Amino acid sequence: MDLSSSSPDPATLVGAHFSTAKGIENSIYEAQGLGCRVLQVFTRNARTWKEKTPSDKEIKLFRRARQEAKIQWVLSHATYLINIASNDREKLEKSRTALEAEMNRSALLGIDHVVLHPGAHLGRGEEAGLETAAESLTRILENRKSTGPRLLLETTAGQGTCLGATFEQIAWLLDRVGRPDLSGVCLDSSHMFAAGYDLRTPLAWKKTRDQLDEIIGLGRIYAIHLNDSKTPLGSRKDRHDHIGKGHIGKTGFEMIMRDPGLIDLPKILETPKFNGDISMDPKNLAFLRNMIPGKNK
Repeated sequence: MDLSSSSPDPATLVGAHFSTAKGIENSIYEAQGLGCRVLQVFTRNARTWKEKTPSDKEIKLFRRARQEAKIQWVLSHATYLINIASNDREKLEKSRTALEAEMNRSALLGIDHVVLHPGAHLGRGEEAGLETAAESLTRILENRKSTGPRLLLETTAGQGTCLGATFEQIAWLLDRVGRPDLSGVCLDSSHMFAAGYDLRTPLAWKKTRDQLDEIIGLGRIYAIHLNDSKTPLGSRKDRHDHIGKGHIGKTGFEMIMRDPGLIDLPKILETPKFNGDISMDPKNLAFLRNMIPGKNK
């Protein structure tokens, strides 16, 4: 595939989450090696509260690698520890500080989007949780310049007390915060399905897409996580599977990959990296790319 085109081949806009263990710039070259012009990374250890500021050298290497590889979109995923809806004051402040640090770090690296789970209400109820989440987002975004990165709220499976499982909740948060220049949505196919939005047939996809457009608006979607689901429709369990191997199945992904309104969006795999000793990213990428009409990949 030609990665030099100014208008990217839609097949190159399908990428994956890549490791930064060998240096954050190495994630760029791994993506390039798989024909991707989009990728997602963690900018620091996602399972600790320990913060990290990239060095001038790291910033330079990452930006240079991105330019050399002609990468179109880079996403960072905020740490899973962040809960912007927490009712624990200490945890809430740590979450807000961590999210602000993620936004600042991503800005230094020139990352386009930061993906965030909207948080969990921890038994207080959805309304109270959403209010706290909105306060957190407002605090983070109100004084930021429009140069980015853009903060994307990810649709969730609704596991436990997690917020963001309905399109209405995501739309409410975006409207309440009121920074369309710095906010948006990252869809997750597995999460939507587990939350009860069917994707398995053309008719089911049309219904879900119509709801999505009416409630959130397609113009507010900036990225998509492509994952099949190990659990059935409406299970409210977050369990990712390989493309076409879970309960969504091949047809659901064909609908997404062939939708003209989504064709130019970055699409990121978060599927298991290996099946035994077999590296699965190349297989899942090829499977998705072959769904794009008129492509010979």
